[in-house]
Amino acid sequence: MTVLWCGSVLLPAGWASDVRLTLAGGRIAGIAVGVAPERGDERHAVVIPGLPNLHSHAFQRAMAGLTEVRGPEGDSFWTWRDQMYRAVDRLDPEDVEAIAALAYVEMLEAGFTRVGEFHYLHHDRDGTPYADVGELSHRIAAAAGATGIALTLLPVFYAHGGFGGQAPGHGQRRFLNDVERFGRLMESAARALAPLPDAVLGLAPHSLRAATAQEIAAILPLTAGPIHIHVAEQVKEVEDCLAFSGTRPVDYLYDHAPVDERWCLIHATHMTEAETVRLAASGAVAGLCPITEANLGDGIFPGRRFAEAGGRYGVGSDSNVRIDAAEELRLLEYSQRLSERARNVMALEPGASTGRRLFDAALAGGAQALGAEAGIALGRPADLVSFDAGTPSLHGKRGDALLDGFIFAGGAPVDAVWRNGAKLVEGGRHQARATVEAGYRRVLDKLAG
Repeated sequence: MTVLWCGSVLLPAGWASDVRLTLAGGRIAGIAVGVAPERGDERHAVVIPGLPNLHSHAFQRAMAGLTEVRGPEGDSFWTWRDQMYRAVDRLDPEDVEAIAALAYVEMLEAGFTRVGEFHYLHHDRDGTPYADVGELSHRIAAAAGATGIALTLLPVFYAHGGFGGQAPGHGQRRFLNDVERFGRLMESAARALAPLPDAVLGLAPHSLRAATAQEIAAILPLTAGPIHIHVAEQVKEVEDCLAFSGTRPVDYLYDHAPVDERWCLIHATHMTEAETVRLAASGAVAGLCPITEANLGDGIFPGRRFAEAGGRYGVGSDSNVRIDAAEELRLLEYSQRLSERARNVMALEPGASTGRRLFDAALAGGAQALGAEAGIALGRPADLVSFDAGTPSLHGKRGDALLDGFIFAGGAPVDAVWRNGAKLVEGGRHQARATVEAGYRRVLDKLAG
């Protein structure tokens, strides 16, 4: 049992002062508000819930900083994708595990305590399935186990290279499965998750480009967990969907799949007003990845209109080009400011803290999207983040201003992180960082050789 005495804690009902949190069995076993510290209590100034990271491609962490040279005819998402395919060609199972481990260490250090791994790298370099078709799912689970992050694993169904069941390209060979083999992959993934505390198994049709409506219908019964899908990320994707079906991607998905609160639509960047309202009304979560969307030049999500319609959203680190929970939220708001030429857009109401609104939405939406509980309440997982009270960006701030400082005032105030009741980060550094970083460096040296 661990007892934390905290000067200020963000509870579901709001900020509370002088709080003793009792952690036992990986859960929050006691919350006492307005009390003095007792002998042996571990003391912290500010504690908030850990955030869910609802969308990650862990292996892409190894590409960070390597795709920033302009090509001969200009660059886009599609030229970046070609570079990603070339990077995938060189990864072995040990490499995938080592890269994922570093990404997960960095997520915990940034204040993310659960990750939704949108996992579509399945097979050997030539596209041949491993003896266990879920080999790389086991590697992802091993990385999560070694670092302590909570895992919602989303094995990806990927079968085609374009709308209407087009043949896949050579660069996609490591991703491909038919429905029958994907069922076996899901069984293997379930075995991989068995040793992990409160792990969740969902699935992800990669996109409407890579899975037909009939295939999506066939795989949905394979899990009772969350369903994620990329949709409407790029203008070309919208144009191709219109050419194929006469319908835009979000409308096509809703017309052909039972989209409800189990679903998370990743990006959903290019929507009409009607699609925006339709997504909000369904209760599905919009999975937003502002750093990656900016890095790839995707576009700007219609955040204000979606939020005004009651839409639910969370954030993810996607390509892991930079892993920073505060920056994802900051860039979400700043993109809206640039688009609308206004300030405090996502706060929606006069007097509301923008940081608090963003954080609350990402906490609730991320938890829903990953099939997990979040927030500091009795019986919930003890997934907590403390701030470094000496950080200048937090000086003199109280209540919601702490979140505004965390998100908008710069700096990196994360001091300690507990996941499932275990302190994994102290002084801003994960306990296994040195070992994990050494493994990651070996992979990069190998890939550069």
